[in-house]
Amino acid sequence: MTTLTVYGIPTCDTCKKAIKALEGAGHDVTFRDIRADPLSASEWDRFIGQFGDRLVNRASTTYRGLSDWMKASDAEEQLAAHPTLMKRPVIETEERLYLGWDSGVQAAFLE
Repeated sequence: MTTLTVYGIPTCDTCKKAIKALEGAGHDVTFRDIRADPLSASEWDRFIGQFGDRLVNRASTTYRGLSDWMKASDAEEQLAAHPTLMKRPVIETEERLYLGWDSGVQAAFLE
């Protein structure tokens, strides 16, 4: 099938579910822990360019704990200061990037 890179953190339940389902569907999955192997500035630029503010997980406890000043800053500043604010997972194929693990993303890989 396809070779995929999944970006996230190893404790993220959504990342775990996505990896298990992707591997079960026959995809070759490489996991990249964004804490242990941080994204470069060009990778962040590519992700933010693709997803914009949607890349920031505003439902997370980390986001809710941010100062009002940090909440008012742009996605690039927020993610630079707190990389785990990234909505997870980000799945990369040779052709494109996918954000999250909703039914639309699942349909692209599992059907």
